[in-house]
Amino acid sequence: MPTTFKCLISILFLLSLVTKGSSFCNLNNINIASTRSGRTILGKPEWNVVVKNNCNCTQSQIRLLCQGFQTTEVVNPSILALQGDSCLLINGRPLKGFATVSFSYAWDPPYFLRPLTSHTTCS
Repeated sequence: MPTTFKCLISILFLLSLVTKGSSFCNLNNINIASTRSGRTILGKPEWNVVVKNNCNCTQSQIRLLCQGFQTTEVVNPSILALQGDSCLLINGRPLKGFATVSFSYAWDPPYFLRPLTSHTTCS
């Protein structure tokens, strides 16, 4: 086998190792969509929220900015736990790539949740 060919194969192999799992996820990959359900809970409109990890890597310990978050509808704390000015999503458990988690709350006006922190793991 010619030396140039061996060198090319080695470079391609190294590149495949480097790029495998190098998908970089950040907070921009956590998408949060809220839509009105049409229901009213204790006089407040209900909002359905879907949080999606829009990356192929797993993100865990996802915290959302929840400063001032209020609801008349109980949100399961294993899905969204208010902790000061932030909320921990799904008890910090991993949200796999392109997976979603949903919950509902009731308040007017709607609260715009934003990602605050997360930990990314690519395999």
